[in-house]
Amino acid sequence: MSGLTALIAVTGLTLVTGCGAPREVEPAATQDPPQPTTSSATTSPPPPPASVAANELGQVPVLMYHRITPNPSSVYDRTPQEFRAELERLAREDYVPVTTAEYATGNMDIPAGSHPVVLTFDDSSVSQFSLDANGEPAQGTAVRILLDVAADHPDFRPVASFYVTEPVFGKQDNQRTLRWLHEHGFEIGNHTRQHPNLGQVSAREVQRQIATMQQEITSAVPDARVRTMALPLGVAPDNEELARSGSFEGTRYRHEAVLLVGAGPAPSPFSQEFDPLNIPRIRSQGDSGKGARFGSTAWLDKLAANPQRRYTSDGDPERISFPDGSDGSIAEPLATRAHPY
Repeated sequence: MSGLTALIAVTGLTLVTGCGAPREVEPAATQDPPQPTTSSATTSPPPPPASVAANELGQVPVLMYHRITPNPSSVYDRTPQEFRAELERLAREDYVPVTTAEYATGNMDIPAGSHPVVLTFDDSSVSQFSLDANGEPAQGTAVRILLDVAADHPDFRPVASFYVTEPVFGKQDNQRTLRWLHEHGFEIGNHTRQHPNLGQVSAREVQRQIATMQQEITSAVPDARVRTMALPLGVAPDNEELARSGSFEGTRYRHEAVLLVGAGPAPSPFSQEFDPLNIPRIRSQGDSGKGARFGSTAWLDKLAANPQRRYTSDGDPERISFPDGSDGSIAEPLATRAHPY
């Protein structure tokens, strides 16, 4: 049973879908334990974990976006106004954006009492990001809106993870657009070159699709490291490990995390439940329409009504704080950093 099938079977949720021989394949290694980051922003000791109800074993919403357009044509589209409203809600509720790579490795150095949220964008549409004549993010695009909201909320980091496929943000200059994202702290992830159903192609084709897209990214931005990928349509290859690591004609890839499509919040990266090859996401959606009960509005409402379920930072990246009695769910290699209270 694949990780995605298992997730659906256990939760009872409905899957919501989105969007010569190969050379030696590097075997997937055991996931390294998430490592603490060194805070450069902390100028005083963090408050006692109990005072902010810290729970770093709680759930993290990984939100999935596609087009940001004034004229939505499917439940995957959101208008600029809806996107801005969702970001404003996240900021009001003390969520702080982190990239997929930061989440998956546990490097989430955010203020005490705040909650991480991962903003992910599939399919590299022009509505997500384009540059104007002055080399700035164009008005109405997701990046421009995110920057504007962050300007009004200083703790709301303007970062996101973009899972690109061809054509990359339309027919724009890849070097220009991808370089801008990389230089401004955004993550560039792999969504394969041609967006196939990876469960219906050969192992060689899986590796070709991933490796050649990585080549395109690193050709435009040589210093970029492609650390995570999002599965097209949320479907894993028959050999799930090929989503994490493999090679094609001399190009090797290795991902620290692989994203699914739905159907609920992701576990803490410090939890025993965390599976880097099967990270669930939540489709950004309002409170109506097909599948709305699995969308972002419904899940953010649930997390707001049950705050003990969500990840709340203790403000100290060196320790993992949680209410006493929850220590059974922490991943064993991280037990030395456990700080129950």
